[in-house]
Amino acid sequence: MTTDSLPVRPPDTPVAPEPGRGPRPGPRRRRFSLRPSAGRQHHAGPLAYVLLGLASLLSLFPLYWTLVAASSDNTRVTQTPPPFLPGPHLLENLGKAWQDAALGKAMFNSLIVAGAVALSTVLFATLAGFAFAKLRFKGRNILLMLVIGTMMVPPQLGVVPLFMMMTELGWGQKLPAVIFPTLVSAVGVFFMRQYLAEALPDELVEAGRVDGAHSLRIFWSIVLPIARPAMAVLFMITFVHTWNDFFWPFIVLDMSNPTVPVALTQLSAGYVRDQSLIMAGALLGTLPLLALFVVFGRQIVGGIMQGAVKG
Repeated sequence: MTTDSLPVRPPDTPVAPEPGRGPRPGPRRRRFSLRPSAGRQHHAGPLAYVLLGLASLLSLFPLYWTLVAASSDNTRVTQTPPPFLPGPHLLENLGKAWQDAALGKAMFNSLIVAGAVALSTVLFATLAGFAFAKLRFKGRNILLMLVIGTMMVPPQLGVVPLFMMMTELGWGQKLPAVIFPTLVSAVGVFFMRQYLAEALPDELVEAGRVDGAHSLRIFWSIVLPIARPAMAVLFMITFVHTWNDFFWPFIVLDMSNPTVPVALTQLSAGYVRDQSLIMAGALLGTLPLLALFVVFGRQIVGGIMQGAVKG
C-alpha cells in the first residue's frame, strides 16, 4: 500500500480527539469590555473626605451655636467676640424656657398636628400618585397639571378665606383648623407620581388585573411595598415641615393652645429679649426632631438605598 492511496484530510476538517482525552484547548481570546465590572468599589480620595468634613461642620454649626447660646447667659451671648464653648447655665435656661413658654403642651399639640398631617399626606399622596402614574382615565393630564399649578399659588393668598372657613366650622383656636387644610400637598402628589412612574412596572399592575384584583387590592398588595422607601422620605419631610410651620398656626391658634413655633414667641415678648432663653427654647423644640431621625434615620436611609437599586 503506497502513500498515494491514503485518504487526504481536508485542511479545515477538525481532528478527532484521541480516546480518553478531551478536545485540544485552542488559543484563548481575551475579551475587552468598556463596561466596569460588577461589584467594583470606588474609593474616595482625600479631597472628598475634606469636602465632606467641611460640609458636615457647616451643617452642625447652627446646632452647636444653639447649644452654646442656650448654656450661657444673655450678657455672655451678646458680647464681642461671642463665646465658642458651652456655659454652665444649660439646665437652668432649659427649665425656665419650658415653664415660660408652656412647651409641654405645645410639644404635645405639635406631635398631634405633625403626625396627623404626615400620615394623611403619605396616604393620599400615594393614592393620587398611583392613579396619575398607572391608571388610565379621562382628564388625567389636565388634573395633574391643575395639581402642579397649585404649587405656583402663594399660600398667603388663601389665608383670609381659609380663616373665614375655619371660623364658620367652629374650629377657631383649635387643632383641626391646622390639620385639615394640610391633609395633602401637591408636592407630595407630584413626588409620589414621579416615583411610582419609574419604580412600579406596568406588568405588575396588569398581572394583578389578570388575577382579578381591583384597584384598591393592587394598591394594598403591590403598590405599597414598592412605594415604601418614597413614603418614608415623604413622611419625614412632611413631619419636619409641619413641626416647624409658624405662619398658619400663628394666625389660627392662640397662646392657650399653641404649637411649638407659636409657643416660642412667648420667649421674645418682653421689652428686652433674652437671647439665651430663646435659644434654649429653640433647642428644646429641636430635640424631638433629632430623636425622630435617630430612631428612624437608618430605616429611611436604607429605604432610599433599596429604592435606588434597580434589577
